[in-house]
Amino acid sequence: MTLKQKIHQHYSQLLQDKIDVFRDRITALTEDAKNDAKGSAGDKHETALSMMHIEQEKLNHKIAEFLEQKGILDKINPSADSTKIGLGSLVQANGMLLYVSTALPKITVEEKTIIAVSLQSPLGNQLLGKSVGFEFEIHNTCYKINIVE
Repeated sequence: MTLKQKIHQHYSQLLQDKIDVFRDRITALTEDAKNDAKGSAGDKHETALSMMHIEQEKLNHKIAEFLEQKGILDKINPSADSTKIGLGSLVQANGMLLYVSTALPKITVEEKTIIAVSLQSPLGNQLLGKSVGFEFEIHNTCYKINIVE
């Protein structure tokens, strides 16, 4: 398995784990609401149910965000190589490894730090369509693309 494939798999698993955790929390809230409905009555009951409903909406919103990010990752073929940077490219610039996909947390794979950037970010936008040797500047920092996979 290549480094890019390991990075892709790591990010996919990270997102799936987050989705699973949030789904479990929604299930737990639903169960709490059912149990609360059996033993409560009055204003306190209505307030508690309202709060649980608001929390479920927040959790559903987070799940939707994670599913959108996972959808972007699912479109990427981590086995594909290209000389031009696009979705799914692994880029080395200024000693940093950048995975062009969606904005996700920094990870470490094979003792290398990887930063996932989206094409909508200033950095991702500058990288799109470029190849090895391209130089650009963002926020007074000069970048030079050394490797594109």
